[in-house]
Amino acid sequence: MNKPAASLLEAVRASRLAEGLSDGEINILAGLLSLESVEAKQVLAREGSVDNRLYAVVEGSLVIVKHEGTPDETRLATLKPGDFAHELGFLDGAPRHASLLAESAARVLVLEREKLETLIDTHPWILYRVMCAIVRTVHRVQTRLAMQATELTNYIVKQHGRY
Repeated sequence: MNKPAASLLEAVRASRLAEGLSDGEINILAGLLSLESVEAKQVLAREGSVDNRLYAVVEGSLVIVKHEGTPDETRLATLKPGDFAHELGFLDGAPRHASLLAESAARVLVLEREKLETLIDTHPWILYRVMCAIVRTVHRVQTRLAMQATELTNYIVKQHGRY
């Protein structure tokens, strides 16, 4: 296996994907990832498409947009360095519910599911730790959404349904 570029290794080491990995394990993981530069407004993935890629924001920002390019366009979230995109679709191959665009010039780590699956027999602990990182991220998102839903419910109840 070729040694990954220093910039790729640095990006992987700083990523949540590498939490709990040794330097040697980070080198192995980096061999599966690519570090891509994207321009502002570049579409990384379209709503409704199916793909096998997980994105980890290294620099810049990405936006998740529903109905991109239509009068009903709605921004759902802004992703900053450290955030992941398409965690669930990466795992189960479900179609994207929204488009992913670069809000500004950005750099992203890209991991394809099939590449990660190559670790099943050779490096199961690396695979396990990467999956734990993905689950932790999904759990943080779910917790934040639950808190926001509670806050919204409390606001509406306190307003006696007037909002």
